[in-house]
Parts: sequence; structure tokens; C-alpha cells
Amino acid sequence: MTVIPSQTWRALEMQTAIEPLPKGLDAAWDAAVGYAGRLVRRSRRCMRRAENVLALEQHFSGFSSAKLRQAALEMRELFRCSRDTAEDVDRGFALVREVAFRQIGERPFQVQVAGAFALDAGCVAEMATGEGKTLAATMPVTVAGWRGHGCHVITVNDYLAKRDAEWMGQIYRFCGLSVAFVEQEMSAEHRRRAYMADITYCTNKEVTADFLRDRLALGNSRDLSSALLDGMVHGGGGADRLLQRGLNYAIVDEADSILVDEAVTPLIISGEAPNAEQIESFSQAAGIAEKLRSDVDYRVDRRYREVELTDEGRASLTELVRELGGVWSGSRRAAELVSQALTAKELYLHGKHYLTVDGKIVIVDEFTGRMMPDRTWRDGLHQAIEAKEGVEIKPPKGTYARVSFQRFFRMYKKLSGMTGTASEASSEFWQIYRLAVVPIPTNRPCARKNLPGVVLPSEDLKWERIVREISRIHGIGRPVLVGTRSVRASEHLSDLLDAAGLEHQVLNAVYHSQEAQIVAQAGQPGKVTVATNMAGRGTDIKLGKEVAKLGGLHVIAAEPNESARIDRQLYGRCARQGDPGSAQGIFSLEDEVVTRYVGNSAAYFAKRYAKAGAAISSPLVRGIFRLAQSRAERLALRQRKSVLKTDHWLDEQLGFTGGR
Repeated sequence: MTVIPSQTWRALEMQTAIEPLPKGLDAAWDAAVGYAGRLVRRSRRCMRRAENVLALEQHFSGFSSAKLRQAALEMRELFRCSRDTAEDVDRGFALVREVAFRQIGERPFQVQVAGAFALDAGCVAEMATGEGKTLAATMPVTVAGWRGHGCHVITVNDYLAKRDAEWMGQIYRFCGLSVAFVEQEMSAEHRRRAYMADITYCTNKEVTADFLRDRLALGNSRDLSSALLDGMVHGGGGADRLLQRGLNYAIVDEADSILVDEAVTPLIISGEAPNAEQIESFSQAAGIAEKLRSDVDYRVDRRYREVELTDEGRASLTELVRELGGVWSGSRRAAELVSQALTAKELYLHGKHYLTVDGKIVIVDEFTGRMMPDRTWRDGLHQAIEAKEGVEIKPPKGTYARVSFQRFFRMYKKLSGMTGTASEASSEFWQIYRLAVVPIPTNRPCARKNLPGVVLPSEDLKWERIVREISRIHGIGRPVLVGTRSVRASEHLSDLLDAAGLEHQVLNAVYHSQEAQIVAQAGQPGKVTVATNMAGRGTDIKLGKEVAKLGGLHVIAAEPNESARIDRQLYGRCARQGDPGSAQGIFSLEDEVVTRYVGNSAAYFAKRYAKAGAAISSPLVRGIFRLAQSRAERLALRQRKSVLKTDHWLDEQLGFTGGR
């Protein structure tokens, strides 16, 4: 067998993303690079099929609009009758390319067509930020629409669902298909009509909530067939109240965020369950929590986000609740209430995990920085935070139905996804969803400069360094985008920039309504934008005039995320589509990720380098950041696998219901 020298691996990887391997090297390639080699070969197969589609461009470009529309309708009938072949899919993609050019002025490149084939094959297409995933999806979505069973395109927020449905809807309607979108404020009737369309754009939260509403509407019926039969025999049955027509095919945009980061988040349909005595107990618990002493009466485990009462704390609690009676009579229930109050006090921070809006507690999504007014924490935690903040305490709600996103998306007959960062989670995509990852090369070589990270001993020094760096780059005329992990951090940096006289825009949960507009302007000359995490994903950052000559957009990460994949998402906001750009992380040894997962090591080095007050160049210090992220990723994976085991148990125990 031919041996591939190690120094040629990278060159071969780049070559085989577009061209076939040299004859006789296939087996050697697999042996040399293993799983990575298989990823590249998947990509190569998609690129080869994309060449076939591009070869058909001349054929369809000569059609008149009327003839092209007729060809689309004939294609629809072919797919609807399930008489299509692989060659028909190629022709369908080529037709959609021509329609896209005529309707919206954009013709998908070869790499976008390759990404479309990955989606059509039920895989996760890893396409770099700015490579046109939205347009690439129109090809498999159109083919799915032609098949007539419905296709859901899942996005991360209502704005993107509406924007993409209206923008790409021009293509779908030309091809003889109906398209609609679902947003939060829609009535049941509008939702029902939207799901009856050939193509439906919606968010993961809305489509999952509507699924749960349908399960409640079915009542005791095991499935839709039983409900229809029950309605025919006895009348009713709930089928006439269903919103969705089934879970046939879903293409998930930002698949890493929805299928991995939010995978274990349960979506719950609940109802009011008022209990005046219970509401009073939350206020009492908040008062008791203030009297207990940290590290004496209770211990906080910040890595696992848990609070545990000590023996001394339990004795103190017994004394504090002796005169209260009611729910406080039981020692176990008293400990639960106070533990929840301590959790709210120690582990949930205003401006990071939640905000107070119009006298109400509103959760902030840790992954996107967006507010989620329709969500509440469960098991009394939301009420404990309301008591902590002194706002009106709403009664806990009774749960009617619930499902995790992880369990829900595995119910689709066919599932695929697209994102700019999938390789790091490729094994998880396969283990949980049976989704293979297909890396798609960029249309133009990436010109981003990844600058060496900077580590400071303290947060104060870090923020000073960030402000100096912003001032320096702003002085050149280049735009700067700074990513923070919390609303609190973004507001703090905003105050520092105001003090330095630097004009800037802030994008966080407080200003979420202007999200797309703020992000779209982030590439203009001299623009300074401060954004929480990945707010604005899905919105193009186009460079202003002369910005490319100056070096393009510069991205600064102000704190490491718990996954290196999310850091890569942030850095991917610059140097899109071959544009120049640069990215750098400026961190401190007091950042949450290191203090939470490698606290002792971080404290040691922070103390050691405190007097110097300068950037730390030690490889050991850089290593603890990698260790912290590695531990965080392992913990998150264990949590997701734990939920997966529960999902499997539910499938086995509830198999008699006919559900999946």
C-alpha cells in the first residue's frame, strides 16, 4: 500500500476537497487520516455532483421565463409521483439555480450546490460563515416541496424565519410551491395554514410548541390515525384542531446551536396553578437565604451549578423556620425551598442570566444573548429569582406536556442541518441524530488573520487592554466587533468606551429589536459594535467602502466561551467570502470559564503575575484555558447524553402509545 508522507496530508486534504484523489491513494488516504479523511471524501463526492449541476447551467439559461416555469411545474409532478432519480435531482437543482438568478439576482456557486447535496442526503453541511447557507438550502427545500409532504426550515428567531420566507419565497413560488412562516404572535388558524404550505419557515421553539399543542389536542388518542378514526365514529377526536400535518423533513439552520447547545432544553406547555401559601413561601425562603452564611451554612459548586446545605446550615434552617409552620413544617420541603433560594442568589445573576423588564423577570439566552419572554425556569427557580429581585411572584405553573429539542428533532422522518461550525461536534451529531458532517470548502480562500490570544491577570486589566485595542484599530478607520458573554459585560464595556470618548453601538438582549440593523452596519468604516455572544447570527456583515484596503473587520473575543466551537463562530463573523479580516481573544484569569473549571490553577497564576500587570506569555497559562474549555465541553456532553438516555427510556416505556 502506498504511504502518504505526513507533510503532504494537509496539501492532499485541500486538493481532495475539489478534485479526486490520485489513483491508488484511496486506501492509503483512509488509513492515514481516518475519520478526517472520510469527511473530506464526503465533501469531494458532493463537489463532483455539483459539477454536474453547473454543467446544466447553459441548458436552462436559454429558457424563456414561461418555459422555465413550465419546466418547474413538470418537475413538481415528477417528484410528487415519486418517479424521480438522482439525475432528476441534479436537474432540479440546476433549474433552481437559474430561477434564483432570475428572481433574486443570485446564482449559487459550486460550493453552495455541494452544500445543497449534503442537505438533501440528510447530513450536516459545514459551510463557513458568509458562504450563503440560506441560498444553498433553497435547492433541497424546493425538491422537498415538490415531493408534497411538507418541509420545515428551522431558524433561530422570528426575524430570520420571516425574512428568509419572504426573500427565498420568490424562488419557491416561481417553482409552483407555497411558502409561509410561523412567528410567536400568530393565531392558531394562521399557524394551521402556514403548516399546510409546501415550505414552512419557523423557529425551533415555535415548531416544538405547536407539536406539543397537537399532542394535547389528540388527548387520549394514541396517534393521528386513531384520532381520525375516533372522529369518524364518535365525532370530535381532536384531529380538526391540529396545527401540523406531520414531521416529514426539517432543515435546521445554525444546527450546532439548536441540535447541540440547546439540545437538552425542555420545551413545556403549562397552565396556571395558583397557590397563595406557596407564593408566600418563596418570599420567606429569600429572606432566610440572606441570613445563611456561605462556606459555613452552605457550599456552592459553580462547575456543576449546585448549592448544598451543610449540617450546620440545616441546624440553622431548623431554628429559622421553627415559628413559620405550614409548608415549613417538613424539613425536606424547607431544605428544597431554601436551596432554590440560595441557587437564585448565588448562581443566577442579573444582566447575565436574566433581566427585569416592566416588573417581570425575563430570561436571557446564554448562547445568543436574546431575551426569552415566553420562557420560565421550572421547579420554583423562577419564583425564587422573582423573590430575590423583589418583583411580583407569579404562581408556579402545572406541566401539561414537555419534550426536549433533542427528542423532538429525532422524530422527523428526515433531518439535515447547516452551520459554520460542526466538525467539533461531528461525533455527537452522529451518535444522537445519525447525522454525518460534510465539510464544504469556501468559494474563495479565507483571508482571516487569527492573531495570538492575550491573557491578563485580572478583569480590570483585560478591559483596559480591550479599550486600548479598540481605540487603536478605530483610529486606523477599521470597524471592530467585540463579543461578550453577558449583558452585564457588554454594558460595562459600553461604559468604558463612553468614558474613553469612543462612539459605539451595543447589541444585547436590551436592544434585541434592532439586532439585524446593528449587525448589518458593523462592517462600516470606524464602526465599533459590542455584541453579546452570537447575537445577529444569520445577518451578513458587509464591509463598507475602502474597509477591505484597511484590513477589514476586526473581531475581539472578550471572554472564552465554554466551547471552542462558539469562539470559532464569533471569529467567523469577519473575513467572509474572501474578504480580509482579523480576530483575537483578549482574556483574563478571572473570566468565568477558567474560574469555574480550573479555579485553583487560575487563582495561582493570577496571584503570581498580578504585580507585573502585563500580558502573560506562559504556555502553561494558555494551556489552562484549553483545559477549562475541554472540561466544560465534557460536562455539557455528559448532560446531553444523560437526556438521551432518558429519551430512550421514554421511547421504550411509552412505545405502546404509537409515538416515537
